[in-house]
Amino acid sequence: MTEFYLYAAILILLGCVFVVLPFMRKDTLVSVDPGTNAERIDIYHQRLTELAAEQQDNRISEEGYQQAIVELKKRLLNELAPEKQFNLKGNNLVLASVGTLFLLSFSIIFYGISGSHKQQQSWLDAIEKLPELGQRAVMQTGEPLTPNELQQFALGLRTKLSTNGDDQVAWMLLGRVAMSLNDLSMATQAFEKSLKINPDNVNVMLAYSQALLVDGSEESINKAAKKLSKILQQNPTNMDAISLLALIAYERKDWLEAKTAFELLLSSMEKADPRYVLIEQRINELNQRLNVSAEGDINKNSQSMALQPRQLTVKLSLSDDLVNNVPKGATLFVFAKAAQGPQMPLAVVKLTSVDLPTTVVLSQDNAMMPSLTMEQFDQVIVTARISIDDKVDVQVGELQGQSAVIDLTTKTELSLTINQLIQ
Repeated sequence: MTEFYLYAAILILLGCVFVVLPFMRKDTLVSVDPGTNAERIDIYHQRLTELAAEQQDNRISEEGYQQAIVELKKRLLNELAPEKQFNLKGNNLVLASVGTLFLLSFSIIFYGISGSHKQQQSWLDAIEKLPELGQRAVMQTGEPLTPNELQQFALGLRTKLSTNGDDQVAWMLLGRVAMSLNDLSMATQAFEKSLKINPDNVNVMLAYSQALLVDGSEESINKAAKKLSKILQQNPTNMDAISLLALIAYERKDWLEAKTAFELLLSSMEKADPRYVLIEQRINELNQRLNVSAEGDINKNSQSMALQPRQLTVKLSLSDDLVNNVPKGATLFVFAKAAQGPQMPLAVVKLTSVDLPTTVVLSQDNAMMPSLTMEQFDQVIVTARISIDDKVDVQVGELQGQSAVIDLTTKTELSLTINQLIQ
């Protein structure tokens, strides 16, 4: 910041110099010997006498005589030189002072209106508070970080990493802070930087895998599976890696692998663990999906009916007014959120080509998390969004349609029109 003020002062000083110098020049007219002008006046009168004689002798006409006198006077005026020296330095000092004050005032006002001093102050505050925020975030001392403090912490970490980019711990912290801020792009980039320094860091690989799973794309899930497999090669009993692999297997509908992973998790837990019942229920569901129950045909049919997932068929269309507003290379997201509950979508369908009208089905099969599905909520709100890129975050220029509250206990179909331009 000191350098900024130094450079600003130098620029203002140079500006003042350019304003003042022209006014500091001494305005003078060169003095001339009075005798020179006297000779020219004598010549002028001599020539007047000659012209009068020529006019009397009729050698020139009256009109020519008058014209010659005018030319003679003009020549005399051009040849006469000033005899007084002028000095306007006093007035120039006033003008230079006024110009300098105007330049200073204009610079200060202009910077106050359009400058980035507030952002610079926020940046300085983030650097100053970095140790304190780091202590609270890592050691869990004091109050939890607020969203604004998380933003400050992330800014301070990025500043530190800009000068010391080989700090794997700082990269890992930045990734976790970015996850808390729902900035998946920053999080994955930070975790990748940390793993580039230390590829075998299990904690970073786990956090990176979680970020990739939240992203949800096929490529991200494949990357997460490779990282988790690497962890299990080093430590086959790592429960966190097994848990994430169970979720990946469930997403891929690999029921047998998911069941094996969940059973391994269950065996490592105490019955008092609040997750024990949830995992046990998941295993029972997978047993039903794998048809391992020894019950008769009637029971199988009833189980089959019980296993029918709650689903909602959404018929999508696009308003005629927005046909020309569909961006090139757009992605269509259709997702359902609980009308009252968590903000994370219960089910998401992603289409890489926008070809409307079309129909999609939302169910637990396209849930983001197996533990958070449409089965757990009776009322949802469905949103269809044509995204500029492949991210579900809202951006200006995207198109959207949103339903009213849908009661899943009575409704299985929905017609939804995309009729809103986000501005």
